[in-house]
Amino acid sequence: MDNEIVDFLKVMADPNRLEIIELLLKGETCGCTLIDKLPISQPTLSYHLKTITKSGLAKPKRDGNWIKYTVNRDKIDELIKYLEQLRDMEAEQCSL
Repeated sequence: MDNEIVDFLKVMADPNRLEIIELLLKGETCGCTLIDKLPISQPTLSYHLKTITKSGLAKPKRDGNWIKYTVNRDKIDELIKYLEQLRDMEAEQCSL
């Protein structure tokens, strides 16, 4: 198994990070917008955004004093491709 996939799954295993990713899928936004939609503190949000960004699942972009985040859809596609391969492997084993 690819270590990058393991990292993606670890990132997405946390309910707060998964919710952040879901919000980022709606479009580019900054932490100040996210914090109003989540039941977490600002330092916790910063930690989660750093973790998501470090994994490559989100891309930060500086806009003046703000940092705006977007989901890296290429990484989401990699994860989907892996899960599809995993599903197909199981189907092949069942037919043996």
